[in-house]
Amino acid sequence: MNTALNEELFRVTSIPYNSSTMVIFTGVPLNKSSYRTHSGRYYVTIKINPDALPTQPAFGQYWSVTGERKIQDMDTGDYVMKQHVYESPERVECCLPETGEQLINFIARENDFKGIGESKARALWELLGKDLYSTLSNDSPESRLLLKNVLNEDSINALFEGYAKYKNLAHCNWMSEHKIPASVQQRLLKYHSEQSIEAIKQNPYVLIGFGVGFTEVDSISQAKLEVTTNDDRRLSAALEIAIRNEIEKGHTYTVQANLRPYLTKLLKDKELVAKAFKAGYDKAQYLLNQSTGTYHPTAQLLMENVVTKRLKALASQNNLYDEHANSAYCYAVGELPYELTKKQTEAVITCLDNAVSCITGGAGTGKTTVLRTALRAYYAIGFEIHAVALSGRAAMRLHESIGFMTSTIAKLLRNEPIDSDKQKHLLVIDEASMIDLPTMYRLVNHIHPSVRIIFTGDPDQLPPIGCGKVLADIVLSKAIANTMLDIVKRHEGSTGIAEYSKLINQGIVPEKLSTGAIHFHETTKSDIAQVCCDLYQQSPENSRVMAPTKALVADINKLIQESINHDGCLLEFKINGELFFQNLRLNDSILFTQNIYDKGIQNGSLGVLTSVESSGESYGEVTLDTGDKIEVTQAVLDCMELGYAITLHKAQGSQFPCIIIALLKGRIVDRAWLYTAITRAETEIHIVGTEADFRAITEAPSHSHRRNSYLIELLKGSK
Repeated sequence: MNTALNEELFRVTSIPYNSSTMVIFTGVPLNKSSYRTHSGRYYVTIKINPDALPTQPAFGQYWSVTGERKIQDMDTGDYVMKQHVYESPERVECCLPETGEQLINFIARENDFKGIGESKARALWELLGKDLYSTLSNDSPESRLLLKNVLNEDSINALFEGYAKYKNLAHCNWMSEHKIPASVQQRLLKYHSEQSIEAIKQNPYVLIGFGVGFTEVDSISQAKLEVTTNDDRRLSAALEIAIRNEIEKGHTYTVQANLRPYLTKLLKDKELVAKAFKAGYDKAQYLLNQSTGTYHPTAQLLMENVVTKRLKALASQNNLYDEHANSAYCYAVGELPYELTKKQTEAVITCLDNAVSCITGGAGTGKTTVLRTALRAYYAIGFEIHAVALSGRAAMRLHESIGFMTSTIAKLLRNEPIDSDKQKHLLVIDEASMIDLPTMYRLVNHIHPSVRIIFTGDPDQLPPIGCGKVLADIVLSKAIANTMLDIVKRHEGSTGIAEYSKLINQGIVPEKLSTGAIHFHETTKSDIAQVCCDLYQQSPENSRVMAPTKALVADINKLIQESINHDGCLLEFKINGELFFQNLRLNDSILFTQNIYDKGIQNGSLGVLTSVESSGESYGEVTLDTGDKIEVTQAVLDCMELGYAITLHKAQGSQFPCIIIALLKGRIVDRAWLYTAITRAETEIHIVGTEADFRAITEAPSHSHRRNSYLIELLKGSK
């Protein structure tokens, strides 16, 4: 093998690997005299991060590459081929063919130019020559008239549509030179089209809205586009980043004292910080509440107002419990094999009496019983039930509990809006403590104003990942009818989990840390991962470990895999003669970390790797805990991790027979975290950590109480 700095032009002939972390594509050189080098044929292979590409490679495209190459001998069986490999090259550029012959071949071979073969492509070049480029860049009646000399209407349409895909290449190449990631380029082109470069030149800080960091944009702006440090565009962008930083903490509004330190960090000048607040105000990035001194980002305030308006309109529709509702209630209660408690009866009637209502309470308080009864009554009245939860596992458990069809919120939002007022509709949002403000905003915009809503959940659990705390605000505002269920008494044979979790929620350390089905294991910080692994081995089919950090999750997963599945066959596959593998083994527990809706996968989906047999583009198969089979393709592989241990956010909305809690005091872990982890268990809990940490976590207030949300104030306001 030898290396050299080189520049080559080639045509793409294959794309053997394409994932979110690496793209490998190969092609044949376009300089005919270079087909033979070192006494053998050669081909070009690029290995690169997709964000460094100006566009996704496709068969037939023309690319140039500059960088260090490695020359390898590849034995094809008939003869030895030379492979020129460029790993993370200095520059790659997708380009339209520069010569007539190349353009003719390109149009004839590229699938985007459907129905145009070599003879028609050659006729086009003979007719227009280099004017073909300008003709295709402008879809006008004059251009179409010229093309009619060679092509019919369908072929003309195909030619313009195919060329449109490539006419942005100059923009992409310019953005790549300016170190703008490919994923950002594609979003820019989708939003700004051919005006993308002009949009960046007018205000390079638009890149922040497309996922580029302030420091990176600042570097591009000042080095390439001559933006000064006191430019209003720069200052308002810095303020936008500071506000976004607060939103990412869960707040929907903030105060200047919280924004100022972050702004100072970005701008490194106190005078510029003061100017940034004015620049942001002039651009209406926020509204300042003069009486409270609070800064309200415009987007969040809009969402809070829209949600408030819908909920208040529904809340004004009460006293709906009529003869039909009473008859339906009696029917639903009559089907129960037991009597409802006084509080449960009140909850069911409240749901039927109000257009919007809540059923709240901790584990074991009977929320599911109340919801199932209320829904049967609603169904008897003639309502169509739409029951949703945030995660797929939670939606499946909800279906098992209520007997009605359920779906995830994401799926509901992808379907047609519920906009008919002819049919009566009821939307049920389960595990509503997980709903953030943007999700609630999308939901109310997806349903007709006449659609009734029932929220169920526990407002004391972990707040949502996104900003806001919708369920907690609804409950605290007292603007919406809510029945808070409580534990009546500990029944015989109870696990004690409901009572134990109630104490934690109240900030009370239980007298006995181990009681009933709850087992506390005093463990030093350094031994937590190993003890969790040992406990998991006692009942692998029923257990799941909950840990607060991704690092601890990874440590525990590695230990468990080594202890119970070290001999399992590795998931491996070949690309271009090279062997790749993931540290995933046959029969491993699998967690999916992204949404791939067309595959039926959600962020947080769990399953088991049930096959590692490669076939074509499939490397194996995962069987989800819903029973669905998922083929392991490149895209699926990118979002697969070991799932013996998971973070609590991945487990929200789900329950498991046995929960093992890795308790480690830290920024993430508070009373709400511990309380939520405990309520994920159905029959058994193991808590692994120190008693000192357990006490400190339980006795300190939850972080969620520090989350600023204006929704509660709007709901409390005059009707």
